[in-house]
Amino acid sequence: MKIHKTDSYYSIAPSDKKLLSDDSGFTFFFNEFVKKITNFKNINLILDFSGIINLDLNKILLFSQISESHRKNKRSFVVVCQDIAFDQVPDELIAVPTFKEAEDIIEIEDIERDLGI
Repeated sequence: MKIHKTDSYYSIAPSDKKLLSDDSGFTFFFNEFVKKITNFKNINLILDFSGIINLDLNKILLFSQISESHRKNKRSFVVVCQDIAFDQVPDELIAVPTFKEAEDIIEIEDIERDLGI
């Protein structure tokens, strides 16, 4: 798991993107992420799956509950992924196709929180 810290968010990506292409590799990444989520409780998160081809929407949906919890704590949780049907992603989870869009969403949500929106 690669973790990159900035002033406004942490970016988390798999160490080996090929690992996520099979179910057992994705399950391993998900379980490791769940073990470490308490370390990221009070910071905005970008979960970066960019560049992973044919990532199944059902795998992304595993992060829905974590996303909801994170957002209730007034922090952003954005998943970057490509090649999924974005119109099928539920409102509890924010998924975007590019890393720049994820940064933009975090910036907008931070402004909204500052304004009390």
